[in-house]
Amino acid sequence: MGIVGRKKGFLGLPVLLLLPIFFVVFLGRVPIVWGLNYTTYRQVSSLRLERIQRHLDQINKPAVMTIESPDGDIIDCVHKRKQPALDHPLLKNHKIQRHPSKMPKVRTMMKGDGVGDEKSSNEAVKGAWQMWHQNGTRCPRGTVPIRRSTVHDVLRAKSLFDFGKKQRRVSLTTRRTDAPDVVSGNGHEHAIAYTGAQEVYGAKATINVWDPSIQVVNEFSLSQIWILSGSFDGSDLNSIEAGWQVSPELYGDSRPRLFTYWTTDSYQATGCYNLLCSGFVQTNSRIAIGAAISPASSVSENQYDITILIWKDPKLGNWWMSFGDNTLVGYWPAELFKHLANHATMVEWGGEVVNTRANGEHTSTQMGSGHFVDDGFGKASYFRNLEIVGADNSLSSVHDMSTLAENTNCYNIKSSYNNLWGTYFYYGGPGNNPQCR
Repeated sequence: MGIVGRKKGFLGLPVLLLLPIFFVVFLGRVPIVWGLNYTTYRQVSSLRLERIQRHLDQINKPAVMTIESPDGDIIDCVHKRKQPALDHPLLKNHKIQRHPSKMPKVRTMMKGDGVGDEKSSNEAVKGAWQMWHQNGTRCPRGTVPIRRSTVHDVLRAKSLFDFGKKQRRVSLTTRRTDAPDVVSGNGHEHAIAYTGAQEVYGAKATINVWDPSIQVVNEFSLSQIWILSGSFDGSDLNSIEAGWQVSPELYGDSRPRLFTYWTTDSYQATGCYNLLCSGFVQTNSRIAIGAAISPASSVSENQYDITILIWKDPKLGNWWMSFGDNTLVGYWPAELFKHLANHATMVEWGGEVVNTRANGEHTSTQMGSGHFVDDGFGKASYFRNLEIVGADNSLSSVHDMSTLAENTNCYNIKSSYNNLWGTYFYYGGPGNNPQCR
């Protein structure tokens, strides 16, 4: 724990930079990203490094205090008025909203016994938190914790432009309309539940947290909520997203991490993960977006989950996010959006992986826990207590819902309902197996 200094300037032209290379350990057929090896050299020009450093100087704001996490992350406590969000051209005169005008109203749930293994296993479900403040260290009041980005983080991306961005996943000519934003493209595969077209003002779910194995560095596995509006077959789709993900390329390890995302142009140029560009306004001094979630679930042992709620403030129109037991994290300002400035038209919940077919076969990157749905509680991953926010700012259980998985031999999904978990589903899978090539 302590202050970690920033290093600026570069020696030599060109520069030999130590780049992280991931060891991949094969246990049976399941590869696991094991760690980082800094012994491999790659020549990187000083001009490129200077461009990267200028970008990092824009997003790594001066810290009031710096915390070193046990997992190696550096968390900068930045004054809330100095955070990256306020660099956005549309937010130059933005006044930070300290609290939402109203929290969504909770409708009383039916009481009664659950059904099946969820009832008997519910006591084994526990809340997951974040690793960087496990020893009790917090950022001071008036600051927000921001995970510091490094040169190595940027160099793992395809380019500086691509750093912190999702790849556009499907060409406009091949997109179907029955489940917008999730149809397979660019190797992205899903197992998701989604609402039909309607006016929606938010969504909530409790998401089981695991640490799925990733086959190659430029693949990821995530579990999230999507809030969507706009043209699903055009270039103006608005999306707000949050959940957990394992992404060695983005974070440099294989830990599950809390993340956010937004775009206003179908993932073309606007938006980014976390606070890697201006946009999302953070208000909380205890939650670091992009930081590791700990602990994660283990097969047939304790299950850990996180609750995420996203909703539109009925007065100012900002889209707020809460984590865990209604801990406010921050918001996406209404000024950022065109279609979501009014309401969402669809919500999706579920898992997504990238399948690069690196060896000419389907990836063995796992979704969720890596188990299929029939393995049930303690093995298969779940989303539970799915709810949406209506025009009256009240939460209600989701009933009119469909599910989709592009290849059920690789990853699948099965939804159900009971009085304990409300609307829920199991999802995921191992990827590559004898029926998934």
